[in-house]
Amino acid sequence: MDAEKHLQQLIERTRLNLNEVEEFKKLSDQALNKRPRAEAWSILECVEHLNRYGAFYLPAIEQSLQKAKTDDLRSFRSGLLGGYFAKSMLPKEKLNKMKTFKEMNPIHSKLNQEVLQTFVHQQERMLTLLQEARKVDLTKTKTPISISRLLKFRLGDTFHFVINHNWRHLEQAKKNV
Repeated sequence: MDAEKHLQQLIERTRLNLNEVEEFKKLSDQALNKRPRAEAWSILECVEHLNRYGAFYLPAIEQSLQKAKTDDLRSFRSGLLGGYFAKSMLPKEKLNKMKTFKEMNPIHSKLNQEVLQTFVHQQERMLTLLQEARKVDLTKTKTPISISRLLKFRLGDTFHFVINHNWRHLEQAKKNV
């Protein structure tokens, strides 16, 4: 796969994700905190979940980029595990439920519009990191993942996983509007 094309698709999806959150800013606090069912997440809980993952992945990606050697290799090959996880995060009509780690579960947190602003800042940072990634090999550069510091994904897969994860939960949040 062409690395530049891969990065451009990720940039476009990140911008679309940002636009979704900008639309949420127009809603009242009551609407943002409303749950469709007692055990389901509100819009703000969905976005807070993403912020918690962003707090892990953005610094991890940044560190990987700082350590990476500049490389002119312009292709990207997805790893078996990284590619699988990235695809598993894609939103679909009937989402398969996944259990989240306790520290990543925001249910019953007291949340306000600051959650949306945090997400916007994180995504602006993500766009900057995607630009910086144009200078490195997306296949050779590795990042730790949240479930195990011992397991690492290729940088191109990490970006893809995180951005698809954002997309998935923003689609979940939109169902609450």
